[in-house]
Amino acid sequence: MPSPRFASDNVAGAHPTVLEALVRCNDGPATAYGDDPWTRRAQQRIREVLGLPEAAVWPVFGGTGANILALRAVTHRVDSVVCASSSHIANAETGAPELVAGVALVLVPQVGGKLTPEAVRAALPQRDGDHRPRPRVLSVAQATERGTVYTPDELAALAEVAHAHDLLLHVDGARLPAAAAALGCSLAALVGEVGVDVLSFGGTKAGLVAAEAVVFADPARAPDAGRHRKQITQLASKQRFVSAQLLALLEDEAWRGWCLHAHDRAVRLAEGLAAVPGARLAAPVETNAVFVHLPAEVRARLAARWSFETYDPSAGLVRLMTAWDVTDAEVDALLADARREAAPPRSAE
Repeated sequence: MPSPRFASDNVAGAHPTVLEALVRCNDGPATAYGDDPWTRRAQQRIREVLGLPEAAVWPVFGGTGANILALRAVTHRVDSVVCASSSHIANAETGAPELVAGVALVLVPQVGGKLTPEAVRAALPQRDGDHRPRPRVLSVAQATERGTVYTPDELAALAEVAHAHDLLLHVDGARLPAAAAALGCSLAALVGEVGVDVLSFGGTKAGLVAAEAVVFADPARAPDAGRHRKQITQLASKQRFVSAQLLALLEDEAWRGWCLHAHDRAVRLAEGLAAVPGARLAAPVETNAVFVHLPAEVRARLAARWSFETYDPSAGLVRLMTAWDVTDAEVDALLADARREAAPPRSAE
């Protein structure tokens, strides 16, 4: 079977620090459904690191569940969510925003996965009325589905546009720690300091087992978030085990080192692939994703040993992901295979 190592950062195991935290919180009983010391500490720590001192924080265990809770708690069924055409909520959540949150999605053209204020303005309806859903949320991903990151200035500009049109800015932060690590900034610089209203804070892709959180900067915007969380089956009965993971991620900025490790291996992988005959990088590496064009024959032979996502078969565009536990040896092994498959066949003597 092909190795799944570079197929996604979801294939990585849990960081040892996280496992240790789970063992520690397993000592004795604790009140269920989030009324426990770990959850209270995690909620407070998340407020601190995001720069949102008054925020409501709701731990969950699934990334799609986090996005659905975030959108459902601040919208009505007559509302719409404006998002990039490449967004995860539009392309990889099986219609859950429409079915479970009950909102329409307005897809906006993107460049490298990112939206611009101009594109958002152009996508908003020019007139109001009962014949079209009401735009309520602007949703962006950080990092994006194309591995790019929004700078603080770019997020602030999008927040300004959203708020000027009475929209809330939602960030799908499944890889928010990776983005902050790559930019060398704090988490707050990408959330509280730029005007984010609703955040799906991701931990699983950074090294946790199954732990995310939904954060509402103004709790009054989502007064029934707790009931929504229960209704969409994202309330864990033994929630201390979710919260303990989030604490482990945030303690002493552990996330930064874990994500920088993945980023550095992605850079090493990209630099090696750039030297493979016939290969062409689609874009510079900004987080832990490498997008590269590979010749069809190289792609086919490489797929026998390594799993990866093919984004555009006609252009030979594939995505390879690194994670906190990828080693240099694994990167070099894939590169060696790529070079061998790209090498011209030897002529018979």
